[in-house]
Amino acid sequence: MSTATPEHIMQVGMGFWASKTLLSAVELGVFSTLANAPADLPTLQTKLALHQRSARDFLDALVALKLLERENGIYSNTADTEIFLDRAKPSYIGGILEMANARLYGFWGSLTEALRTGELQNEAKGGGENFFAAIYADPERLRGFLSAMSGISAGAAHAIAAKFPWKDYKTFMDLGSAQGMVPATLAQAHPHLNGIGFDLPSVKPVFEEFIAHRGVEDRVRFQGGDFFEDPLPKVDVIVMGHILHDWDLAQKKMLLSKAFDALPKGGAVVVYDAIIDDDRRENAFGLLMSLNMLIETAGGFDYTGEDCRAWMREAGFSETWVEPLVGPDSMVIGLR
Repeated sequence: MSTATPEHIMQVGMGFWASKTLLSAVELGVFSTLANAPADLPTLQTKLALHQRSARDFLDALVALKLLERENGIYSNTADTEIFLDRAKPSYIGGILEMANARLYGFWGSLTEALRTGELQNEAKGGGENFFAAIYADPERLRGFLSAMSGISAGAAHAIAAKFPWKDYKTFMDLGSAQGMVPATLAQAHPHLNGIGFDLPSVKPVFEEFIAHRGVEDRVRFQGGDFFEDPLPKVDVIVMGHILHDWDLAQKKMLLSKAFDALPKGGAVVVYDAIIDDDRRENAFGLLMSLNMLIETAGGFDYTGEDCRAWMREAGFSETWVEPLVGPDSMVIGLR
């Protein structure tokens, strides 16, 4: 007799129920409210402006999803949501979830069309305004976006600081540095390092404010430019985090060649993304991220460690290897 059950199929198929419940909780400020003080149902209903019909089921669903705790009718954050989903804390990663709620959740409804046409499904669909161009043109939206990028880079930044042999190098550049999470983390962890954040010029004020707040402005500076058009600064190590997957194959190879040309003999490139395992069976997040690149970009896709190592060898790097970081992220290292 078969022991098969539909449980896994149903869990995946209806997974958007849990996803949207979390995204709405972030939007409503549930976790930030509870970070101020645990509260009972009537208090939360009032503070969050929830209708009485849905409030209890909503909050108890978050309990069942292990995102809240409830003791004697009092709701509180879990250890994880207290750290990562309180807007008042520097460890807040909700920016990326806010973006997922406001944009990606709706666009992913067009995944079938994207799979059939190979075309992006975001704001730029049908000749609309490019999302990234619009964000970089609006200082307030840009600040929020860059903060979201910091949230998803923080864990990887600490792992790169710990796992890469920085003692052998003196200077580095973070290509597409956003707010500056990676340069700040590396500089704080290794006082001998001097770094550059390279991004579009409109990022400069946000970057410099963040770097000053982290106390490393004496060793980390900003350089504005377009990494496709402008020459790259000469440094010992070039870091590309969550950058390479945005672009098509020719652009990926071009960026790696450009990095090779900018590095000295013995220099290194460090590429990190949600690197797909070589057998393409385990890193579901990396594979789903590649589908997200289908939704968001004209030609971007995620890739395996071996894919990236092959592109690095083609660019001229002599030695390459893959090193796991945190969660779904790994780094691919190439030595010149």
